[in-house]
Amino acid sequence: MARLKVGILFGGRSEEHPISIKSACEVARSLDVEKYEPVYVGITRSGAWQLCDGPAADWERGNCRPAVLTPDSGVHGLLVEERGRYEKVRLDVVLPVLHGTLGEDGAIQGLLELSGIPYVGCDVQSSALCMDKSLTYLVAASAGIATPKFWTVAAHETFDATRLSYPVFVKPARSGSSFGVTKVTGEAELRDAVDLARRYDTKVLIEEAVVGSEIGCALLGNGPDVSTGEVDRIALSHGFFRIHQEDAPETGSDNSKAIVPADIPEEARALAQETAKAIYRALGCGGLARVDMFLKEDGEVVLNEVNTFPGMTSYSRYPRMMAAAGLSMSEVIDRTVSLALAGENR
Repeated sequence: MARLKVGILFGGRSEEHPISIKSACEVARSLDVEKYEPVYVGITRSGAWQLCDGPAADWERGNCRPAVLTPDSGVHGLLVEERGRYEKVRLDVVLPVLHGTLGEDGAIQGLLELSGIPYVGCDVQSSALCMDKSLTYLVAASAGIATPKFWTVAAHETFDATRLSYPVFVKPARSGSSFGVTKVTGEAELRDAVDLARRYDTKVLIEEAVVGSEIGCALLGNGPDVSTGEVDRIALSHGFFRIHQEDAPETGSDNSKAIVPADIPEEARALAQETAKAIYRALGCGGLARVDMFLKEDGEVVLNEVNTFPGMTSYSRYPRMMAAAGLSMSEVIDRTVSLALAGENR
C-alpha cells in the first residue's frame, strides 16, 4: 500500500520561527514512516521556501532546493526548482507546523484552500478569528463565554490611561506566544507597554488582569466528536507566564511549571473541558487547538486565548496534555491527518 505523501511546513516569518522548527522536529520524530512519506519544506525568516531534508536548527545549511506551494489545484502540491526547471511534487495532505503570524492567522490556510490540498488544523475563518484576540473575545462572549474586559488601540491612536483600573495586560492583538506582552501596574507604564506591543502588531489589546489560576485544555476533532486531553495548570513562582521567552525552555522556565493533570477539583476540571469545547465550537475550530483559560476562586472559567496550531515541542503543553489522556503524538498526527483527508475539519 502506497504511503501518504505529507507536506510538513515549518519555520516561517514570524517571531516564533525557532519554536516552529522545534515543533517540526517532534512531529518528524513521531511520524510513522510506514504510513507517511514526509516532504519537508522549510520557510526562512525572509519568506523563502526550500525543499529540505528535514527540520533542524541548521536546516538551511543542508541539501535545499527552492520550492513553492502553488495555488494551482491541478498541481496539488509543490513546484521544486531543479537545474533551471520546475518539477511537480504532488502532496496528499499538508501539516502546517507554523506558529504565529502567517502561520496561524489564516494566510497559509488560504493558500492551501486555493491549492486544493487537504491540511491539518483550523480553517481560514477560525484561524483568523482566533489570531485576533479582540475578535476571539467578541465571538466567544456572544456565545455566553466569560471573557476579560478589554480595549483595543489602533495604529497611531492614543489611549487615556486614566480610564483603566490597574493592573492590566497590554499585548499585540494578533501575535503568538508572549512576545510584546507587558503587565502594567500604573498609568505611567502604559505608553511604553503599548509601544512595545506595536513592535509586533499595529493593533494593541489592553485587558483587565483576571485573578485566578491559568489553566489549559487540548482539543482534538470536530463537531460533536471533539475530545480533550487532560487539563493543565500553570504554577507560577513570580511574575506572569511568558511562554517561549526563556533562553533554554527545554530545561524549564525560571518562574513557571505546567502541572498535568491539573491539581484542581474534579468539578473544575470537568467545567474547564466543557468550556474549552464550547469555545472551540463557537469559534469554528477544527482538527486541533489549545484553549487557555483562567479558573477564578469562585469556580468561574474565563477565556484567555486560543492557539489554533499549538506548540508541539518536547516541552509544549498540548502534547503533554494529550499524553496524560493516553494519546501519543503519533496518534494525534494520525487522527488529525484522517480528519483533514475526510474533509471533516472544514
